[in-house]
Amino acid sequence: MSFAAGAEKLVDFDRDIWTVSRLNTEARAILEGALPLLWIQGEVSNLAEPRSGHCYFTLKDSVAQVRCAMFRQRRQYLSFRPANGQQVLLRARLTLYEQRGDFQLKVEHMEPAGEGALRLELERRKRRLAALGLFDEAHKRLLPTLPGQIGLITSASGAAVHDLLTVLGRRLALVPVLVYPVPVQGEGAAEAIIDALALANRRAECDLLILARGGGSLEDLMAFNDEQLAHAIRASDIPVLTGIGHEVDFSIADLAADRRAATPSAAAELAVPSAQAFGQRLASAERGLASAVAVRRRSAGMRLDKAAGALRLLHPRARLAQLAQTLDLFELRLTRGVRRRTSAEAARLQRARSALAGASPRRELIERRGRLAVLAQRLLDRGPMLLRRREQRLGAVLGRLEVLNPLAVLRRGFAVASRERDGRLVRAASQVQIGERLGLRLAEGALRVRVESVQVPDGPDGESAPAARHRPS
Repeated sequence: MSFAAGAEKLVDFDRDIWTVSRLNTEARAILEGALPLLWIQGEVSNLAEPRSGHCYFTLKDSVAQVRCAMFRQRRQYLSFRPANGQQVLLRARLTLYEQRGDFQLKVEHMEPAGEGALRLELERRKRRLAALGLFDEAHKRLLPTLPGQIGLITSASGAAVHDLLTVLGRRLALVPVLVYPVPVQGEGAAEAIIDALALANRRAECDLLILARGGGSLEDLMAFNDEQLAHAIRASDIPVLTGIGHEVDFSIADLAADRRAATPSAAAELAVPSAQAFGQRLASAERGLASAVAVRRRSAGMRLDKAAGALRLLHPRARLAQLAQTLDLFELRLTRGVRRRTSAEAARLQRARSALAGASPRRELIERRGRLAVLAQRLLDRGPMLLRRREQRLGAVLGRLEVLNPLAVLRRGFAVASRERDGRLVRAASQVQIGERLGLRLAEGALRVRVESVQVPDGPDGESAPAARHRPS
């Protein structure tokens, strides 16, 4: 083997070589993960229905086509049988049939295209109205237990009104019924139903309104899927009960109503109780009323007996007897109280007399006179001695005051100098100027002088002070 061939073989080991099955598996994973479930509309062609129960066909439009497969588990829920050339609406997932490498759709749901479009529109309406709160259970009212009158909003010639009247008459014929005839399908039906609701609310003759019609296709029931009708039902002051179509039919009006019945007959059964059940309720209410009356009578009798006893206690004779007894009791208490008080006051008087005798002023006066004589003698004995001591202390204080008296210093020949302009004392020659007037305080009298010269003493370091200053001639 040549070197070039060996190198080419080594290169082959570095290549990532896929098998066809791996390629198709990876492609299928990419396709199924790239897009969610899709709604797709088109025409059925090449329809094949093998005995396995699966369904294979091609879905096409004017320019393209795609293979489709619907397996038995999903096909069993179809409400129709598809046919070639039929327009259908699919709910499908994009996938790849790996064995043949075919790009295809795995169908989860299929319906005729016209009805499917209607259902899609209905779903959008339901979501929009639900977001506005029109279907909230918290806003819905309870139906009256026994309505005084029932209003039927339905076709006057349809089977629904006959079923309603029959069931209402059979269950409880005594409840009157008022019919508001309206068209229940076709153009203008929804507006007519809205007008009937408004009329019933203006007249306010009924305690309950039943909106009903018989079964039909989705197109037939579209008048009851009107958004404005849903708003009118929620705006009604009278509770609204619906019985529209069959049990599987579920319209927007059913969602907005205060209560929904599966059929018109079921709505009539919900509207009123049966005569038998009503009779049982009346009998039960009668028994309850009789029991309540008996309880009230027993309670009233007990209250009457209690009031009679209280009245006997409040009779004037009984009251006078009680007051007389109370008066006797007070008299006894007063007598015992006076006796106790008299005894206590007599004992207090005796104690006061004893205390007064023990605290006689005469004895106190004698004792105080003796003490006064003793004190007087002490005063006579100690008075001169205390006077001498006071005189000695006074002389010592006067001597100290004399030493500290500034006039004594002046009497020794000293004088006190002060500046005439501000009265401040002069303690150094440097504080005055030549020609300045001074006041001199002497021991006897005072002088006013004028400075002729200033003699400053020597400095502290021993150097001579500056020459004396003299007043010029």
